[in-house]
Amino acid sequence: QVQLVESGGGLVQAGGSLRLSCAASVRTFTIYTMRWFRQAPGKEREFVAGITGSGGGTYYRDSSKGRFTISRDNAKNTVYLQMNSLKPEDTAVYYCNAQIPGTTYDYWGQGTQVTVSS
Repeated sequence: QVQLVESGGGLVQAGGSLRLSCAASVRTFTIYTMRWFRQAPGKEREFVAGITGSGGGTYYRDSSKGRFTISRDNAKNTVYLQMNSLKPEDTAVYYCNAQIPGTTYDYWGQGTQVTVSS
């Protein structure tokens, strides 16, 4: 059973920063592509950023580029999302996702709330 536990959310003023963490209880962390998604009230869940198992490849939604950075520490089974220059429209519940590429293995964390005040 894969468990993903997010932390690091909170309330921050516009222009501020937050660092989200997601700790994964898995045997072989490096086989998982890790992604962050978010869901704002009344909206669909949307992709934010992703990172390959080795950490050598990263990808972002356009609105996150230049402000957010995804990284991972495979020794700690943890993925991070550094969010800078936060905007009120970044307010959402942020979810961590672990996926084994090419399979149906796909797991979600419980989410962490990020609120950006104007």
